[in-house]
Amino acid sequence: MSKLTGACVFGQSGGPTSVINASFYGAVKAALESDSITRVFGAAHGIQGILNDELYDMGKEDPRELRRLLNTPSSALGSCRKKLADPEKDDGDYRRILEIFKKYDIRYFFYNGGNDSMDTCEKVSRYMAAVGWECRVMGIPKTIDNDLFGTDHCPGFGSAAKYIATSCMEIALDAKVYDYPTATVVEIMGRHAGWLAGSAALATHYGAGPDLIYLPEQVFDLSAFLDRCQEVLAEKGSLFVAVSEGIQDKDGAFISEYASKSGTDAFGHTQLGGLAVYLADEIKKRTGIKVRGIELSLLQRCGAHLASRTDIDEAMMAGMTAVNTAVAGETGKMVAFDCSRRDGTYACRTKLVPLAEVANYEKKVPAEWILPEGAGVSREFIQYVLPLIQGDCEREVKDGLPRFAKLKKIRAEV
Repeated sequence: MSKLTGACVFGQSGGPTSVINASFYGAVKAALESDSITRVFGAAHGIQGILNDELYDMGKEDPRELRRLLNTPSSALGSCRKKLADPEKDDGDYRRILEIFKKYDIRYFFYNGGNDSMDTCEKVSRYMAAVGWECRVMGIPKTIDNDLFGTDHCPGFGSAAKYIATSCMEIALDAKVYDYPTATVVEIMGRHAGWLAGSAALATHYGAGPDLIYLPEQVFDLSAFLDRCQEVLAEKGSLFVAVSEGIQDKDGAFISEYASKSGTDAFGHTQLGGLAVYLADEIKKRTGIKVRGIELSLLQRCGAHLASRTDIDEAMMAGMTAVNTAVAGETGKMVAFDCSRRDGTYACRTKLVPLAEVANYEKKVPAEWILPEGAGVSREFIQYVLPLIQGDCEREVKDGLPRFAKLKKIRAEV
């Protein structure tokens, strides 16, 4: 593969995580050090920033601020949820992207996101090849949902799992201080895949966590759920339930929709929420006891103070690998993880997966890892997740509060 010289652009898309900026830092660091990449740009709000010609010159940032990205949550460049049409049906956006790429001589495009973002990546890669603009396109995985196909796990998941497990342990202890029956329901993110809700089982495994855990991979029956709640209350005197926001009934309707209609997002996905309060109210109607409904919401994806060292390091590695492999000649791929867990030893290596195999596919929790009737997940699930939550972040603190990265975001000029 011949050497390709030109600028690169990096974008962030979809929901943020506590380590998405670690991938950003890894990519920027590798790009600035490459003799094939002439300039390094960051796109404001993902692909939307390219369409709007709103690019930042990352070469003008303070290296110390860039390094602080390792422990800065959320999307430092801003994110988006723009879905591109198929280029064969509507190439308007792609012609604009090509115009911007030519304006700045962009020959490398790195996009950090989840399923829909990999779809965007694949479409851009396909279009650039079709029109003859040599541009190497690489996807960098990101999603706390851990549902990307082709990779052992996703950057962002380990830290979210650690936050969920830790929070559930704390909630479990708090919820049992009174001498009368109580029920607590915690709602955890995860539309179609239950990796996050399943992570609450880590808390139970270590002695203080949910009694019942419900994942979206299994059909949820409200009546059977309430019967099970009464059984646990009779046995233990209190109840702690963890539910994925995406649990559905036998007809495929989200349980959260039983209480309200919240519309759809830019990708056409049903907007979820309010499930914990709804189920807590149903438990109260059935039992008459004191209840609480808790929605972890954004906290589980922006809790950088509980980010795992493993997750930070792997997120950075994913960003660096994307750049280094693109410079070496790869394109149309997503960086993925190939991991082994043998005899208590965990090892993680990178590999590349074609974007066409990843885009719009969802990886579910294996059926054999899910126990029936809300009993939780198997030991295999616990062993899968445990290595991903190891190690603590090294936070810079000022006056007792975290010192996050403050980028200058200087607009790029030709």
